[in-house]
Amino acid sequence: MLFIIVQRRFYLEASKCVSSRKFYITMFVCLAALLAFDRFTKYLAVVYLKDTAGITLIDGVLRLTYLENRGAAFGMLQGMQPVFWILTVAFLILAAWFFRKVPKTRRYLPLNICVLFLVSGAIGNFIDRIINKYVVDFIYFEIIDFPIFNVADIYVSLSVVALVLLLLFYYKEGEFSFLSSKKKRKDDE
Repeated sequence: MLFIIVQRRFYLEASKCVSSRKFYITMFVCLAALLAFDRFTKYLAVVYLKDTAGITLIDGVLRLTYLENRGAAFGMLQGMQPVFWILTVAFLILAAWFFRKVPKTRRYLPLNICVLFLVSGAIGNFIDRIINKYVVDFIYFEIIDFPIFNVADIYVSLSVVALVLLLLFYYKEGEFSFLSSKKKRKDDE
């Protein structure tokens, strides 16, 4: 749904650019909405799931159960919070650089949305790591015994899958020349 809202907001010709100000305001509002939803779901998990046996939504398939994850994805690297802080800050700097470089056209909108979801997920879990020293996880797929995760993890996972699909099937090889640090010379045009 967010994709549709952002796409309508930036309904542009493939070559027409939206103003940077409009782009950044829209991205900031979307980021705030995604973070608010992640924070709200984690708040609900703490209030209604902590110190309980959890809630079964679909018997044998899907449960909501509270977990304090002090590691990375799937509980790896337990207790290494400073490493996660450094990696998250480095990723956010890289994402800010990327947002600045990518053309503000309809063609690159799916790419911008994927990066927006990646940033939302990274910040959502980063907030937990700073405030709590752990990440609140609460969604558990029993049927496949998948590690317990949260909404921010969904943002990251789905955006990574979407990025791979975009890079394989949507964008062509030369469409990322804007990332090059070399300026295009006028006589090359």
